[in-house]
Amino acid sequence: MSFDKVARRQRIRYRIRKVVKGTAEKPRLAVFRSNTNIYAQLIDDVKGVTLLSASTQEADLRGKKMTKTEQAALVGKKIAEKALAAGITEIAFDRGGFLYHGRVKALADGAREGGLKF
Repeated sequence: MSFDKVARRQRIRYRIRKVVKGTAEKPRLAVFRSNTNIYAQLIDDVKGVTLLSASTQEADLRGKKMTKTEQAALVGKKIAEKALAAGITEIAFDRGGFLYHGRVKALADGAREGGLKF
């Protein structure tokens, strides 16, 4: 059994995905955190499609000078804004094997502030 960080995160992801499922009415908010950016997607697991996405790579967020945690909060607000425009108010949160701390927590709090219910 491998004990490196990637394998550990993968095991946690599988454990989370056993429980968290996304539907068209209540999609899964999947979070991916790289060293420099953060990405969020609303996914319908029944059809296997991504409904909406937001990230720090988008044009309106790319050039801003702020901390990565502040950027994550903005991405959370952005995905909430897009979801509400599409008529989605409730989601299932998938932290993707990352600890619910720091940037992942900031994104979730930003999405809550934006009006999404977890």
